[in-house]
Amino acid sequence: MSDTERRPRGAGKPYRRPQKDPVRILAFDALRAVDERDAYANLVLPPLLRKAREKGGFDGRDAALATELVYGTLRRQGTYDAIIAACVDRPLREVDPPVLDVLTLGAHQLLGTRIPSHAAVSSTVELARVVLGDGRAKFVNAVLRKVARDDLDGWLEKVAPPYDEDPEDHLAVVHSHPRWVVSALWDSLGGGRAGIEDLLEADNERPEVTLVARPGRATAEELLREEAAVPGRWSPYAVRLTEGGEPGAVDAVREGRAGVQDEGSQLVALALANAPLDGPDAKWLDACAGPGGKAALLAALAAERGAALLASEKQPHRAGLVAKALAGNPGPYQVIAADGTRPPWRPASFDRVLVDVPCTGLGALRRRPEARWRRRPEDLDGFAPLQRGLLRTALESVRAGGVVGYATCSPHLAETRAVVSDVLKQFPAAELIDARPLLPGVPALGEGPDVQLWPHLHGTDAMYLALIRRTA
Repeated sequence: MSDTERRPRGAGKPYRRPQKDPVRILAFDALRAVDERDAYANLVLPPLLRKAREKGGFDGRDAALATELVYGTLRRQGTYDAIIAACVDRPLREVDPPVLDVLTLGAHQLLGTRIPSHAAVSSTVELARVVLGDGRAKFVNAVLRKVARDDLDGWLEKVAPPYDEDPEDHLAVVHSHPRWVVSALWDSLGGGRAGIEDLLEADNERPEVTLVARPGRATAEELLREEAAVPGRWSPYAVRLTEGGEPGAVDAVREGRAGVQDEGSQLVALALANAPLDGPDAKWLDACAGPGGKAALLAALAAERGAALLASEKQPHRAGLVAKALAGNPGPYQVIAADGTRPPWRPASFDRVLVDVPCTGLGALRRRPEARWRRRPEDLDGFAPLQRGLLRTALESVRAGGVVGYATCSPHLAETRAVVSDVLKQFPAAELIDARPLLPGVPALGEGPDVQLWPHLHGTDAMYLALIRRTA
């Protein structure tokens, strides 16, 4: 464990819940939940914000600041850890996790926001005094005063290794990604320094909220009547809320006629739905349907053609989420809880099959910034057999002349092209088809036939898609 690595999650003494400064209290509570319970901020934060509003005295500006503090701290954690490590007299692994959370909250206010330095230090020290005690508040005060002596650029010159000596380590510190993730993304992206820096910086930007109008139930024109709503870039069903609007306030979302869905996910579903087939087009399968976003769009598209969708999800509670997402769909569909590697359906039963496999999620680091600190290279070995097994079963489930879409929200080559290549070697009665024409208007799709989307090029999550036709 290096000097800048944190103590394992859940360690440290309990803290007293403070009563002052509700914004920083909420941000601290969210960070502790992320650390102690391996929770995701996008799941933890909304109920905390809702509870704070219900108590009163917590307005929209407070919610915006709390959100920025939580996500900004998580996104830039690696950078702030390197800076804090230069300001303390012990390895970070010897600093209690709650203390380190307070320090990174303070560092983000000092180096990543426009909050005046004196206010950032004093408010963080007060938070430390209540949640950590007077003794550790003095430690926080001393460290943050050292951090405040320079701005972010100045600190990066001090703590980041020179690019010429170690490019990957330099980028890891400057752009706050683990080194192995930088290396993997760079391999997947190819090209020079500019491309990888643009990608890493895009991972650190707050993504817009993107809605999908489910065909036959809502229209993009209806969603565009919402405040600060603009059309999507590529999907005809996409609408972006440019000022971070609250999806729950949109009637169509509350009624299930629309949903929150990244445009990259929409494009994957649309490409599979529009891929040319030989023969009938009546039975569709989503073999890894949870939590239901792609399944809901596929079900709506299938209904327009008189086709039926079977949505299968292994975990029963996630199958319940799928059922909720599909509720009210005008066409025939069925949701089941089943293992996609040991399916209850007969081989060659479907005309179109989507298999959006479990993965490391490295393509969605904008939305789940804490994932970059949780994943390890060895996680790839755990996913590999499952990904290959699911793709093999998908190819067995589609009839001759039908099409399988292999998708994953990771650009890691071990989860994308390596999986497809390995399975196709074992399944000669299948061939890749060019997915690029099925994403009309989308630029920079590479040499094909598969497609890799990117946050910095397309404004989407880094979704991967390979379309495979079964030939016999």
